[in-house]
Amino acid sequence: MSAIAIVELTAEQTHPLRLSVLRFDTVTKDVAFPEDTWPGARHLGLRVGDGLVAVSTWVPRPHLGQPAVQLRGMATSRAAQGLGHGGTLLEGGCQRMAQGGTTLVWARARDAALEFYLRHGFSVEGDGFIDQNTQLPHHLIVRSLA
Repeated sequence: MSAIAIVELTAEQTHPLRLSVLRFDTVTKDVAFPEDTWPGARHLGLRVGDGLVAVSTWVPRPHLGQPAVQLRGMATSRAAQGLGHGGTLLEGGCQRMAQGGTTLVWARARDAALEFYLRHGFSVEGDGFIDQNTQLPHHLIVRSLA
C-alpha cells in the first residue's frame, strides 16, 4: 500500500491538476488565481506514494463580514476520483484551518461537485449562479469548523 500524506505546495504545483480537472471543459484555461499569492494563502495537496492526486487552495477571505477561509481550486485527478482521496484532502485541510483558528470555510462550488461537499458537512447558501470564468453552474457553500 502506498503512503498517503497531505503536503504543503506552491501555487504552481497545483496548476497541472487545476488545468486537467477544473479547466478541461471550460472556456478559460487560466489556472492561476489572483488569491494564490495573498498573505496567508495555503496550497495543500494529497500525495499517494510519489504521485500528487489532489490539490486545494485555502485563502483567508471574509464571508458576509465574518472571518473565514475560502476554499479554491479543489481538484482530484480523474484516475483517483471516487477513491476517497478528495475527501481526505478536504477533511485534512479543514482540520488544519481549524487548528489555525478558522471557524468558517466557504467556497463557490460547481453544481457537479455539490454532493461531495454536502457529504463533508457543507451546506448550500442561496441560489445558484453561472460562474463568469467557467460558464458553469455553481452554488455558494459554507461549513462551520467551530
